[in-house]
Amino acid sequence: MSELERDDPLPQLWGEHMKAKFPAGLRGREVEGEDLVLLDADVAGCVSSSLSSALDERRRGTLPRCIEVLEKVLLSIGDEDGTRYYERLYEMAVLAAGLGNVGD
Repeated sequence: MSELERDDPLPQLWGEHMKAKFPAGLRGREVEGEDLVLLDADVAGCVSSSLSSALDERRRGTLPRCIEVLEKVLLSIGDEDGTRYYERLYEMAVLAAGLGNVGD
């Protein structure tokens, strides 16, 4: 692991996320009025972009909304694998948005 990766957990989280399978029980499901597949895609697109360059204005605007939605969704998933999947997504969104360490 490089020194940069130790200082920034986002690349490691992204690698884990890319290897993870989308929770089958959540495919096609909405929680709190949010389509979980689309939420995953929105956050993943922003995170992927943030790893290669500075976020554009659209993505900088998308991440805070996604974070707010994830906070709401995480309370209602009710599936252990799904919760773990979306907790990682939340952590990546917070890091990509530059909002500091999750859990501080």
